[in-house]
Amino acid sequence: MTGPLDGLRVIEIAGIGPGPFCAMLLADLGADVLRIDRPSDVPLGTPVASEFDITRRNRRSVAVDLAHPDGAGVVLRLVDRADVLIDGFRPGVAERLGIGPPTCLERNPRLVYGRMTGWGQDGPLAGAAGHDANYIALTGALHAIGQTDGPPVPPLNMIGDYGGGALYLGLGVLAAVFEAGKSRRGQVVDAPMVDGAASLMVPVYGHYAAGRWRDERGRNVLDGGAHLYGVYETRDAKHVAIAAIEPKFYGELL
Repeated sequence: MTGPLDGLRVIEIAGIGPGPFCAMLLADLGADVLRIDRPSDVPLGTPVASEFDITRRNRRSVAVDLAHPDGAGVVLRLVDRADVLIDGFRPGVAERLGIGPPTCLERNPRLVYGRMTGWGQDGPLAGAAGHDANYIALTGALHAIGQTDGPPVPPLNMIGDYGGGALYLGLGVLAAVFEAGKSRRGQVVDAPMVDGAASLMVPVYGHYAAGRWRDERGRNVLDGGAHLYGVYETRDAKHVAIAAIEPKFYGELL
């Protein structure tokens, strides 16, 4: 089967979390994604057997040692015929390896160079390590999730890694590909997870500014502060989710 992105050629530099998830989505939509893996003796994140690493589905892979003198040349030859490159390194690493945006765009001016970062390319935290909870903590998203009398609760790694990271990078990359089809010029798309997570909070910020949201956990309609939108324990010690916000649905609930 082919999808709407059939014919789009993507080079994915292996990473963890949102980068592979973004590449997976592009591949699921029909893009031809080639993953550049590290040699097998170089660990990457928490090891997971390949048959369980679902984010690696739908694409081919090749191992390249980017620390080897010939490593960058292998990637650059692939870049010559690619439409998109996805880089999940910290700022400056791709440049040191010889596959940064200036080098790649010089060889292929129509390339869309997607960068998946935590904090962006510059600023006081640009070079710092981080994970989902760190990014969403600074945006206020983590502060807003949890019970009134308890601490904030990390919502898995959905908001920073995947919602604010992978999905925003995918949207930015496809927008840049669309633009390149008209201008014949590529560009760099930088998708910091902290920025994406902040963007996901836009509706909450708006309600707060309008006086319709309290800056307290468990006090608002969507955070468990209303009886018509919450989770309740059942007699068999399981739980049921209730989400009857609109009057007609609330009437049916009653």
